[in-house]
Amino acid sequence: MSKILILTGDAAETLEVFYPYHRLQEAGYEVHLGAPVKRKLQFVVHDFVDGFDTYTEKPGHTWDADVALADVDPADYVAIVIPGGRAPEYLRNNADAKRIVRHFFEHDLPVAATCHGPLLLAAAGVLDGRTSSAYPELAIDVETAGGVFEHGGGVVDGQLVTARAWPDNGTWMKAFLEVLDAAGAKPATAAA
Repeated sequence: MSKILILTGDAAETLEVFYPYHRLQEAGYEVHLGAPVKRKLQFVVHDFVDGFDTYTEKPGHTWDADVALADVDPADYVAIVIPGGRAPEYLRNNADAKRIVRHFFEHDLPVAATCHGPLLLAAAGVLDGRTSSAYPELAIDVETAGGVFEHGGGVVDGQLVTARAWPDNGTWMKAFLEVLDAAGAKPATAAA
């Protein structure tokens, strides 16, 4: 059965967790949420309000993590997804999160990241020479990590698919599903 891991935690953007979670389930994959600790997570909603220079943040939905990152064997998964929000700000300091990310790049396996998700990629040292989108204010982080920033909603560089934020969810997941298919990742329904 093909499984995909979403690396996330508290203060992840609700739409950037739930859209890929449900879209990948719909496509037939078994999807797990991995977090620093296996417990109920509190997500947030980021929105754009007239008169603000940046987005605002409100409490979002809660959801249980399926597995603690320390317990993840990345070989059990065909791909990973890294949502944005503030979770990547602290996940980038988590040794297990970086271990998991490095595994997928070392084995040239599909990775999807959006919004602030590329902060974890940068910390794992896997953006050097890669083209990546991200929340536009993170262009400097992508470039500091040796990557090339591209302002786009479904940016594909090999097995890496990135986007700016939740307004790109449709183009981001469409491109990621195409990368999964090209990589030979088979959903659970296709494997049965």
